[in-house]
Amino acid sequence: MAQAATFFDVDGTLVSTHIVHQYIYIRRQMIPGVLRPLWTGAFYAFKGPYYKVMDRISRTKLNIVFYRSYAGLPTDEVRALVESCFENVLRPHLFHEGSECINAHRAAGRRIVFVTGSIDFIIAPLARYLGADAVIAPQLLERDGRFTGELDGLPVGQEEKARRIREYAEREDIDLSVSFAYGDSIADVPMLRSVGHPGVVNPDRPLATAAREMGWPVYHWMSSNGSTPSR
Repeated sequence: MAQAATFFDVDGTLVSTHIVHQYIYIRRQMIPGVLRPLWTGAFYAFKGPYYKVMDRISRTKLNIVFYRSYAGLPTDEVRALVESCFENVLRPHLFHEGSECINAHRAAGRRIVFVTGSIDFIIAPLARYLGADAVIAPQLLERDGRFTGELDGLPVGQEEKARRIREYAEREDIDLSVSFAYGDSIADVPMLRSVGHPGVVNPDRPLATAAREMGWPVYHWMSSNGSTPSR
């Protein structure tokens, strides 16, 4: 008998951070302390505006371009910082209502699945903390102990999110017509349309408009430190 699942986007939906915050934290830890403010200032001044514009154009293209920032970084050093990244970046910015929503869906017998453009090993501690049953996320390719900056396939965003959800549902015998999904960006619309019960969390302006047109419920969640995603 087919079962139901609840699919959650992560960045902006369950936490108020995104892939740039994760990278900045990890990269800063790999730089001598006295140089960290200089590196951070240069990153926001020269790369920040470019990534922001790219995100508005295409979340998929942003992921392809942004993950090239990991090229050449030693895999062991990056992976050793993942738990610290969770404690300092992800966990403090977790939406309390998101945790409650997960618990409610789990209590109703639905499988909890994270569908995210964040790298698999970076999001793994959050998935364990929140008790996700599965994570659909991209992987960074490695060569000779270093990341290449390339993904193992297409970024998990936009239409690819919907495709991966359908693939997962077929493999795990999930009935999407009775399943739920939550997202925060217009890029999540294909994922939201793939289930019978979509929900919109802290939406960007285009998604808020789409939600009104579709009659989708809109939720406003806040993290423990009082922050919501920056738009």
